[in-house]
Amino acid sequence: MFAPLLEKMHFPKAVSNNDAQQDKEMARLFHGRGFCYPEYQHVNIDWLSPVILVILYKEESPQWLADLSQFLLAEMTKKGFIVASIQVQFRCRDLAPTEVLYGDAISDYVACENGLSYKISLGKNQNYGIFLDMKNGRTWLRDNSEGKRVLNLFSYTCAFSAAALAGGAEQVVNLDMSKAALAVGRDNHRLNGHDLDKVKYLGHDLFKSWGKVKRLGPYDIIIADPPSLQKGSVNIQRDYPKIMRRLPELLNKGGQALLCLNSPDLDFQFIYDALAEHCPEAKVIDVIKPPIEYTNINLDKGLKCVLVEISE
Repeated sequence: MFAPLLEKMHFPKAVSNNDAQQDKEMARLFHGRGFCYPEYQHVNIDWLSPVILVILYKEESPQWLADLSQFLLAEMTKKGFIVASIQVQFRCRDLAPTEVLYGDAISDYVACENGLSYKISLGKNQNYGIFLDMKNGRTWLRDNSEGKRVLNLFSYTCAFSAAALAGGAEQVVNLDMSKAALAVGRDNHRLNGHDLDKVKYLGHDLFKSWGKVKRLGPYDIIIADPPSLQKGSVNIQRDYPKIMRRLPELLNKGGQALLCLNSPDLDFQFIYDALAEHCPEAKVIDVIKPPIEYTNINLDKGLKCVLVEISE
């Protein structure tokens, strides 16, 4: 039944059987929301070791889910992975509830990306603690943050911050309205043994806190990964230009900003046009694509990450 799905899946590196330790590297196994496969466009599947998480955007029958669970368990086991739980999150239902299809009801634990540890929380919120499609952005930051001062806007659980500290950043300032998310960010830094004196956390509304953000600068790198819409706080179409206008006063000359946008309703041209109007000092120097498993039939509908540099 699911044989066609197998051909489209991206499996992570197989586990070595020599040390009896499972590979904890997180990965998207299948990205139906890229709309490349019409019959499965309502399904995403993540490997959050040791949990497989199926994310549904349209209802399926209990039998369909049971068959999918058996299929995934068999395929991952054949490849040497130890699967302790298979769960399904119903994004098609109010509050995105989660049910266990196989194994244990695992909810709070630690998984890894690029050798860094992150807290995962399943079954409580729609998002489980990290956005895997941003892996290449975090890799870029880790490779380019040595000795740099970094501002991480809309930081969520501080995954970018962890990558920056791992890359040798001098200091990272994390800003997010959610103090609960920042608390998880602190735990993520502790998990990775980072120097906590190099990290600051601002639980503020960015658009009411420019003064404080500026006083902690200037910065060499700014990460902006805002939500598309956050009731009472962020409307990205209205507010991204406000962020862009501030870049020259927040960044050192020659500083860089990674501008991220994950709204399917706004395209790359929105970013380029807003930069031209509101931050002409910024030069686009690169586009950081998401991992290959996040291929979208329309690039403008998927994750967009534009790297800009402020003119010397």
